[in-house]
Formats: sequence, C-alpha cells, structure tokens
Amino acid sequence: MPPAPPPDFIRERALHHAGRTRICGIDEVGRGPLAGPVVAAAVILDPAAIPDGIRDSKRLTRLRRRALAARIAECAEVGIGSASVEEIDEINILQATLLAMRRAVAALPAPPDHALIDGNRHPGGLPCPADTLVRGDALSLSIAAASIAAKVWRDDLMAELAVKFPGYGWERNAGYGTLAHHGGLQLLGVTPHHRRSFRPVHNILYQGNSSRP
Repeated sequence: MPPAPPPDFIRERALHHAGRTRICGIDEVGRGPLAGPVVAAAVILDPAAIPDGIRDSKRLTRLRRRALAARIAECAEVGIGSASVEEIDEINILQATLLAMRRAVAALPAPPDHALIDGNRHPGGLPCPADTLVRGDALSLSIAAASIAAKVWRDDLMAELAVKFPGYGWERNAGYGTLAHHGGLQLLGVTPHHRRSFRPVHNILYQGNSSRP
C-alpha cells in the first residue's frame, strides 16, 4: 500500500478565493491522558511562507516536531488554549476539549475569517464560520500545523510537571496511562494534576490511596 499523501492547502486556497484570508486550523491534544490539561492550538499559516514537512504530529519524530513547531511560531500566527484538570473533571473531557479550542482561537492576535477544525465536533462560540474535518490533521496543512503546535506545547508542560512530580514518567508519556504511569499511581498516589473523573485515577482514590500534596 502506498504511503498516504501529505496534507495540502487546497481548502484554505478555496476559502482565500472566496475572500476569507485569515484561515485558522484547529486541533487538540491530550484527550486521553490520565494527567494534565487538554490543549488546543489555532494556527493561521502565511500562504507565502509555509514550512516544508508539516504533517500530522503523530507521524513525526519528536525532534522533527520540535523543529517544525519553532518554524511555525516564526512564520505563522499561533494561539494556544487549554482546559484544566479541574475543568475536565467538572464538565467532562469532550466539553473541556471544545473549551480549549475556543480559547485557542481567542488567543490569536486577531480573529480569523474562517476555521477548519479537526474531527466532527464544532466547539461553538467562535468569532467566524467553521468547518469540521474528520482526520483533518492528515488532510489540511493548517490543521496539521495546529496539531504540531499543540503537541509540543503540551509535551513541554508535562515535562515541567514531571520535575515537580517525579515517578510517573510524564517527561516520556505526557500523562498517558503507560505501565510506568500506572506504577507511579500505585506507588505514589494521586497528584493535583491527575484527572479524578478518569477511571484508573478514580479507582486509586476509591481504594483509599492518599493524594500527594
């Protein structure tokens, strides 16, 4: 089977021809982890200065992702939004993800004219029309750029938290439920950065394990 084609700029150019010049791609990262916020990015690429090699962040090595995130920050507009662990536990992970998307758009230097959103859920409350695009990070360069920006920002945050809360492997697993992370939960208990509404964390608390201060 031949490799999948890279994402393109076809949808963005069509919108440009329709008079919408500020097109942002929106993607999120961190819906599945047991710890840390969910993070979204909104990216408006400059059609004249699109970095080479933009792909869905999951298809890139860590070093390539970081290099591309730096280039995107240099030549595109980037907004980052997040929803906290407390918000995830209060309103559920789906609603927290949509909240992070709205915050990412609000963090752009100026409102976009149109948004392309990865997935099939519209966050609502955006200052512009928007289209959802299933597997958008594999189809749209703007969404793929947002996936890179969100992933690198969140990975860096989890690495910082790992220094304060060692033993869970967050610098390697970004809060996902790896064996090392589950082992840390059993040995060390629950931190303030764990999602208490997620079953593995809830089960630890229910079993009476003490939380770390």
